[in-house]
Amino acid sequence: MVDLSPWSTSIGGLRAYPAVKTIDWLWIVHPFLAVVLIYPLIGVVVRLGIQTKARRIDGVKLPPTTGRDHSAMGRWLSAGVVLLSLIALAVVIATKVPIQQFPGGVRRILELCFVLLGTVVSLISLCQVKAKALRLGFAFITWAGVIALGSQPEVFRLGDNPFQVEFWQSHYWAGVSVVGLMLFSLGARPEILSNLRWRRIHVAVNILAALLFVIQGLTGTRDLLQIPLHWQKSALANCNWTTLVCPPTPQPGQPN
Repeated sequence: MVDLSPWSTSIGGLRAYPAVKTIDWLWIVHPFLAVVLIYPLIGVVVRLGIQTKARRIDGVKLPPTTGRDHSAMGRWLSAGVVLLSLIALAVVIATKVPIQQFPGGVRRILELCFVLLGTVVSLISLCQVKAKALRLGFAFITWAGVIALGSQPEVFRLGDNPFQVEFWQSHYWAGVSVVGLMLFSLGARPEILSNLRWRRIHVAVNILAALLFVIQGLTGTRDLLQIPLHWQKSALANCNWTTLVCPPTPQPGQPN
């Protein structure tokens, strides 16, 4: 029988596993919100998009509000994906090391907070402005803010070279691409609603986005397997990640 005593304590004959700390809960906020909000919303938007096409092109009798609902839900989806990415980046950067050991000190913390706040304000402005130039500008600023936060050394990326396979397996880069596509749909919304050519571009963009969302689901699940609880990190630091071997744990009474 495997001895679980190092991992749990016995209370009233039941096994009580170590409590998950706040930092561990913060790490699962991103996947939790993706599962309960973003992916169901994707299904709703796709369904409404198919119905909108059926009503406009195939003449299927559907409520006249179908297209409007598709546009509104798509707007929520686009904004939600951007905000979810910002939450993930903020958590990763803030929890990498204790605040007392944060590289760059208070000055860098304030700079990153300013970038985060500016990106959120830019996203809100993008949802409000009407002029094409302003929509283009705020979409670019929002995407630049996401990339600026994602380029910080605290954010893990499998690779940054597009000529290496690790780049295409990276959850981060697929996420940045999805954010860019969502911002495009958000910024070009008036043109998509009024122009057939833009609607075709919108369909092509969102087919690519759907593929990236599937990839995100796969790579995100993979990465969750590689994120240890906070109390496990010191032990895993001794493991060899190239040979995939960890040193044996000394038993009580044995020399280290």
